[in-house]
Parts: sequence; C-alpha cells; structure tokens
Amino acid sequence: MNRLKEKYIKEVTPSLMKKFNYKSVMQVPKIEKIVVNMGVGDAVQNAKALDDAVEELTLISGQKPVVTRAKKSIAGFRLREGMPIGAKVTLRGDRMYDFLDKLVSVSLPRVRDFHGVSKNAFDGRGNYTLGIREQLIFPEIDYDKVNKVRGMDIVIVTTAKTDEESRELLTQLGMPFQK
Repeated sequence: MNRLKEKYIKEVTPSLMKKFNYKSVMQVPKIEKIVVNMGVGDAVQNAKALDDAVEELTLISGQKPVVTRAKKSIAGFRLREGMPIGAKVTLRGDRMYDFLDKLVSVSLPRVRDFHGVSKNAFDGRGNYTLGIREQLIFPEIDYDKVNKVRGMDIVIVTTAKTDEESRELLTQLGMPFQK
C-alpha cells in the first residue's frame, strides 16, 4: 500500500474528523483526482515540441497523456480550431497518491528559492491549483535530454466543500504552504 494513502487513512482522517466535527467517515474530504496539464504554445510551429511534452508527461506521471486541442481559432496566435496545443493527464487511485507523494517530498523542495506554495490558489470549492515553471524538478526528467524548459499546471481536485477543509487536508498530507 502507498505511503501517503496509508497516512491519509491512519492519521489524516481521524484528525480531520476531530477538527471539523464530522459525524461519518464519509464526510471527511479526500483527494478525488490530480490533473497535470502542460500547454505547449510552440506546438503550432513545431510539431516535435508536442511529442517531447507528451514523453515528459508520461515519465512524470507514469501514464500516457491525452493530447489537448484548440477549441477556437485565434488569428493572432496563428491557431486553428482543432490544432494540438498541449497534453494532460488525469491521475486517480494509487498513481495519484504516488504522484502527490513524489511532488511533495522530492520535487517541490528542488525548486529554486522555494518558500512554500501559495495559500491563495484555492478556487472556492476546495480544489487547489499549482503552477510549476519547469519540468526539471521531477527526478525522472534527464537534464541532458531536455530541449526546452516547460511549465505545467497541477490541479488537485478534492471532495472538500470549502477551501479551509481542503487546505487542512493538503497540509496534513504534507503540502508545504507558505508561512
């Protein structure tokens, strides 16, 4: 069993039940899914850039990403509707816990000048969004094979009703928020 999942069941659930006075274990917020999205703006001119992004996302997440396509045509960006412009992965279950564990304990501490992640990136419904400037902080990415530094968005979708519950859940799972 996964380390983080075990921690969630054994420590986080009871402590959240006590803090928010839940009657049932089913009321305790949990992480539903994690979506990792990588927009590849230069895929319009250079199709190989998208292949690299897909490959890197596969290494990072452990499953094959879906190629996302443009919804609208935007002349200023030389973009046609339906052109591939990014890649995303939706992680659930054990892979999700593995990814979150790796993100919190290995990748985030490798960020330059890291003082914790922002407390203000909750959406009001208990979901948390985290932007990462470079994919090099993940241990699977080989620095020498990277031809362009790309950022990504990580959205952590929880079943929490409020941001406060969600923040407490993520804090107890080890997310390093700013002091």
